[in-house]
Amino acid sequence: MKKTVAEVLKSKPISNVYSVTPDSSVFAAMKLMAEKGIGALVVLEGERLAGIVSERDYVRKVAVQERSPANLKVSDIMTGKVITVTPGEDARHCMELMTNGRLRHLPVVSEGRLVGLLSIGDLVKDIISHQENLIQHLEQYIRGE
Repeated sequence: MKKTVAEVLKSKPISNVYSVTPDSSVFAAMKLMAEKGIGALVVLEGERLAGIVSERDYVRKVAVQERSPANLKVSDIMTGKVITVTPGEDARHCMELMTNGRLRHLPVVSEGRLVGLLSIGDLVKDIISHQENLIQHLEQYIRGE
């Protein structure tokens, strides 16, 4: 059975998508990620997706280069060219995109508007759940139930 991105998003216990603006300070963005226990934020200009900023961006573009996060804007370190998916897209295809592109997050966009954020963890949890259900059904079949 193929699941869509929309179905995976519905199964998430918390579907909040946290965001910052390109003009937000890097320090404020990192603080928000730490408070929420998340690894990435979408960057919005109004309702338009401008990019994504992650812990990985911080490490590579701030910490390793010994730059001060207080003096930098999110636009200085964010990834501007973001691969997005639609709610109707196949979740398996998303896993391939993330694996091949070494991505941990995929913004979900519908009609030009951000509607969710899919993480690699969301997809892994969904696959595990599907496998557990399949094993349970096979065990019941073998037992003749």
